[in-house]
Amino acid sequence: MKKDPRKNQNDEPTVAPGMDDSEELNQEASNQDLVNGEFTEVTVLSNDEVDPS
Repeated sequence: MKKDPRKNQNDEPTVAPGMDDSEELNQEASNQDLVNGEFTEVTVLSNDEVDPS
């Protein structure tokens, strides 16, 4: 079976070079994008650690 050449060899997410992660990845979808179904739901996982000392 052939591998899909579109997939990253490590199956890890990638970001285009020069992309400003904090700006583009946190951008809200426009109403037109929502109507057309052109959006991705994002879940943020945050590790909240408390220093016991």
